[in-house]
Amino acid sequence: MNGLRLFAVACLGLLAAACSEQKKADVPADSGKTRITFATDWRAQAEQGGFYQALATGEYAKRGLDVTIMQGGPAVNVPQLLAAGSVDMGMGSNSFIALNLAAEKVPVKAVAAFMQKDPQVLMAHPDQGIRSIADMKGRPILLSDASVTAFWVWLKAKYGFTDDMVRKYTFNPAPFIADKKAIQQGYVTSEPYTIEKEAGFKPEVFLLADEGYPGYAAMVLVPEAFIAKSPEAVRAFIEASAAGWTSYLNGDPAPGDALILKDNPEATPELLAQAREKMKSYGIVESGDAGIGGMTDARWAEFFKIASEQGVYHEDMDYRSAYTLDFLKPAAP
Repeated sequence: MNGLRLFAVACLGLLAAACSEQKKADVPADSGKTRITFATDWRAQAEQGGFYQALATGEYAKRGLDVTIMQGGPAVNVPQLLAAGSVDMGMGSNSFIALNLAAEKVPVKAVAAFMQKDPQVLMAHPDQGIRSIADMKGRPILLSDASVTAFWVWLKAKYGFTDDMVRKYTFNPAPFIADKKAIQQGYVTSEPYTIEKEAGFKPEVFLLADEGYPGYAAMVLVPEAFIAKSPEAVRAFIEASAAGWTSYLNGDPAPGDALILKDNPEATPELLAQAREKMKSYGIVESGDAGIGGMTDARWAEFFKIASEQGVYHEDMDYRSAYTLDFLKPAAP
């Protein structure tokens, strides 16, 4: 189950406590390495493959880091774990998450973005004459609650879509499969594959990023306190993760896949392989001119302009407090 997630928070306290205990138990106090617990945004999957690959191949360890990956799920709220100081770093699914933290003046920053293209897509049935996102105007669109306050803002601004088109999406593809006129959200790496397997047809797939949606995904979010205390560790984590993503997409992904399958037995090698191929063919990780993990002021400014013009954020908000580019530059000699 992918896409923008609306995570429940009822188990937050227990998860935070468990995470803290795991950190204490897993890492010897005299290891000499900087301990980092990194919380992902969903259960282990190929969309996190570069981080798992970096762990499995020792990229973190050789840079002096002792990393624990805490997989997400329906009861894991990464921003709240970060705000509470229960984890050291976390994965941000989309640019709205970093800006929401800034809007609430939570001292957490995005330090890297390992998906240059947000994998979010809209899908249509193949026999409905839908050749572009513009053709979807007036159609029922199945969206999660979180999506309505996220990329739907951009769709309304660019295509003139209206709220009466929205239908509730509960991450069950059955309503979309049953209604040929319906449109459904998804991740390019997941839902199209699921639809094809379950319904026996290939949906028409439209990647929002290829239509101009400027958001980042798979961001690394770090509390400002950790940045101030361990800037070298932040830089090392980004460098190691970049190496992990390069290896996972272009080398032998077996080490990372083994850890993913260990954490999430519901995943399958076939599922991971097709997701990895989609990330490569669509340029999800390796596209643009910012490099793997890169971000730019221009992209953030463009994203904020769209969101603020639609009333999501006040136009005077200090959106630059949501991120830093300091760790994406060469280290000072």
